[in-house]
Amino acid sequence: MPERADAARNRAKILAAADELFTARGAADVTMEDIARAAGVGRGTLYRRYPDRASIAVALLDEHERRLQESLLRGDPPLGPGAPPAERLAAFYAAMVELLERHAHLVLGTEVGHSRFTTGAYGFWRTHVRVLAAGAPDPDVLADILLAPLAPELYLHQRARGVSPERITAALRELAGLL
Repeated sequence: MPERADAARNRAKILAAADELFTARGAADVTMEDIARAAGVGRGTLYRRYPDRASIAVALLDEHERRLQESLLRGDPPLGPGAPPAERLAAFYAAMVELLERHAHLVLGTEVGHSRFTTGAYGFWRTHVRVLAAGAPDPDVLADILLAPLAPELYLHQRARGVSPERITAALRELAGLL
């Protein structure tokens, strides 16, 4: 069933308000009341669609992650098919660092601790990396190890210590070269 026009407008207002608030203050410091007020919608309207902040962060991240997934599946090499596994992994790392740099506040709101492993995006990233590591002795175990440096807590910790995205990408490129 197609989304009603008013529901689509409210969804867009909610997501725009949440994105602005999350960017300015961090998802952890924004309440559902803050989002409803900034979006100009009632709390009932907000809670009908999004039961909590995490569900809003997931909706915001969804579009960004979908674009990256599309590039991995159908994009130009080295991110897309056609490049050797180590080059594809390095390109994936660079794309993920870019995503984390722009949207870490959202990722942190959705992928913290164990919940990171239950998101659909993590499952997609894990499958992608596992396929790239297929020639390694234990690609199933290696996939999680190769994704560990992309944990949002670690990324934000490194950035808080003054490590630049370029340095992180360069280190991950080195790691990818070991594949």
